[in-house]
Amino acid sequence: MNRTDKAQFVEEMQGRFAEAPFVVLTDFSGSTVAQMDALRRACEPAGLHYRVVKNTLCKRAIAGTELEPLAEHFSGPIGVLFSGEDPSAAAKLLKVQLKENQNLEVKAGFFEGTILDEKGVLAVADLPSREELLSMLLRTIQEGPRQILGVLQGPARDLLYLLKNYEAKLEESP
Repeated sequence: MNRTDKAQFVEEMQGRFAEAPFVVLTDFSGSTVAQMDALRRACEPAGLHYRVVKNTLCKRAIAGTELEPLAEHFSGPIGVLFSGEDPSAAAKLLKVQLKENQNLEVKAGFFEGTILDEKGVLAVADLPSREELLSMLLRTIQEGPRQILGVLQGPARDLLYLLKNYEAKLEESP
């Protein structure tokens, strides 16, 4: 790799690190080419990006950023998973891939300004997805007006029941 290729790689990695809200460093020692290809192919439809990287160049790419504490984890064969808009979806996909590829292991992760260990990365997988969070928010927003409507309809409904009961009582009396 010549100097211009290295500079281009560092620039590309800086962009990817800056855009991704969730980043995971994986050690892929012992994984076959087919397993790595399966991982990459699984990432594509979900809008994720998995790349095997050069450690020294990635250390340069994260120097001076909030991801700089990850630099100590760049040793040995490293693959980096960059999430798309939904970090939870990336973590869930990684969890599935870890089960399928026993040689793949999580070295570290970065989420919301925090460096994560393997347990932390897998905990992100348990978070609700973006769509689930939006539906929860919508339900919460709709619940207030729904309760107000129920309260407003209550007196009219109670009056109707009272009149029906009175009518039934009058019909029973001779």
